[in-house]
Amino acid sequence: MKKLLSKTRQAINDFDMIQDGDKIAVGLSGGKDSLALLHILNEYRKFSPQKFDLIAITLNPGGVDNSPLYKLCEELNIEFHEIQTDIKEIVFDIRKEKNPCSLCANLRRGALNDNAKKLGCNKVALGHHKDDVIETSLLSLFYEGRFYCFAPDTWLVRAQVRVIRPFLYVEESDVRQFAKAANVPVVHNPCPMDRAGSRSEIKELIHTLEKDNKFLRSNLFGAVKRDIWDKQANQ
Repeated sequence: MKKLLSKTRQAINDFDMIQDGDKIAVGLSGGKDSLALLHILNEYRKFSPQKFDLIAITLNPGGVDNSPLYKLCEELNIEFHEIQTDIKEIVFDIRKEKNPCSLCANLRRGALNDNAKKLGCNKVALGHHKDDVIETSLLSLFYEGRFYCFAPDTWLVRAQVRVIRPFLYVEESDVRQFAKAANVPVVHNPCPMDRAGSRSEIKELIHTLEKDNKFLRSNLFGAVKRDIWDKQANQ
């Protein structure tokens, strides 16, 4: 936990993610990343110089048993909201999407941000980690022809909430180790596209390339920080 706390605090400070009086909704998907983020932010606020409130929001796309998340949030004394949605029906039954990930992600983001605002939150925290940064930048480069990645801190005009990503400096391997040690209650993802598609291919490519270049991940992350985030901050 100390390693994750240290890297999370560094990201929060570097990008000024949290201020006094914030009410932050953690997007709790039930996966290891969001569960670890909830644990770490809950621990961080015990000694954070900024005083902020924390809640958790889970979107149920349809038919998922999230009872373990209710129990976890009760143990952590964190307010928990499960939002029932028709996302699964819309994506697979009505639209019958052959490549459903983009539409599903857009629907989930919209529902999460809207409900966070309704619950009085001014910020939404997502569990994207360092490996997500690297993979997203390569996906954008290979499939969109541009060098792009999501920002550490983003103001959403339509939703009127700010999205923060406190795990940007945390590696997925560290999250995995924490999740195992803390025995976090990971909820099975019922999506048939889970662990499939372009992102899985990018993961495998990175794994293959770094066998001959041990600096591959750090170089890619450094490029994102220098050539995307730093330029955005200076605009």
